Amino acid sequence: MAAKKILFLTGDFAEDYETMVPFQALQMVGHTVHAVCPGKKSGDKIKTAIHDFEGDQTYTEKPGHLFALNANFDDVDVAGYDALMIAGGRAPEYLRLNKRVIEIVRQFAAAEKPIAAVCHGAQLLAAADVIRGKRISAYPACAPEVRLAGADYAEIEVDSVVTDGNFVTAPAWPAHPQWLGQFLARLGTEISL
Repeated sequence: MAAKKILFLTGDFAEDYETMVPFQALQMVGHTVHAVCPGKKSGDKIKTAIHDFEGDQTYTEKPGHLFALNANFDDVDVAGYDALMIAGGRAPEYLRLNKRVIEIVRQFAAAEKPIAAVCHGAQLLAAADVIRGKRISAYPACAPEVRLAGADYAEIEVDSVVTDGNFVTAPAWPAHPQWLGQFLARLGTEISL
């Protein structure tokens, strides 16, 4: 397996597990992961939020960790990456307003490179208008945006995942085992124990 180089889009109040777990897991199997956020540089930190499902009508939110970025957003060159990963949580809500973020997502989609998005990460896919005709999962509150973007919203269990072409999407962090597994498969990563 050749190591891949993955761009990881995140930002303040991204979901903690959806930032920390994939960032560490992808490195664990030998990939290079560059975590970036608009307006921030390598070494800067973002604040994460912990979202949990405790029986309320929506998730609860608690302070998470400080997460150190390891690359500069302004230096991103899509041609230098093999895949894109998008963290969920509240960050995609405002990241989708950044023209360069949208341009980056569109470039990955146009090149048909693997794109993994979890939870609210689908908001970036919808805003970039790259999911028309695709079957896409997301946190259920994002279903209207996914549908308005011309995609087929996949109503699946919170621990499930959908892969359609180069898109690997899941509703929330309970899907990490399947979500990361299918993303690794798209990358051609083979793990033997």
